[in-house]
Amino acid sequence: MPISIKSIIACGCLGTVILSTAACGPRRIPAMTVTDLMEDRVTLDGVLMKCNQNQSKARTDSDCLNARIAINRLASQSEPAEEAKRAEQFEHRREQLRSSEERQRLERREQEAKTKVDAYHLPLVQVEPTPPPPPPPNDTNPPVVRESNP
Repeated sequence: MPISIKSIIACGCLGTVILSTAACGPRRIPAMTVTDLMEDRVTLDGVLMKCNQNQSKARTDSDCLNARIAINRLASQSEPAEEAKRAEQFEHRREQLRSSEERQRLERREQEAKTKVDAYHLPLVQVEPTPPPPPPPNDTNPPVVRESNP
């Protein structure tokens, strides 16, 4: 049974249509890796917005999972830098406080030195003696002493 030219052309056309349809279909874009998302913050924000808008897709989509992992890694990278900055600010404020307290302590010592009284260098002042107490009034009756009989 010979194959006719019409059937060969028809099969060729059918194959061409199938191949062109498969070739023209949109290619699946591979999921963004965590490192790609960490490097491109704009894309990371866009993926997170897309994931927040469609919550049901966000749980299963690999882009959303990778974006959440990238956010966690970025946060853990920035925490030591922030901690070092806070420690530096703390030390700077502590040094300022120490210097201001030292200045206050020196000022207080100077004030105390100015107001301190040196008893050995005070001027001498004449003191008048106190007058003797007045004599008791004259009693004509002397005090009575009682004796007890044993």
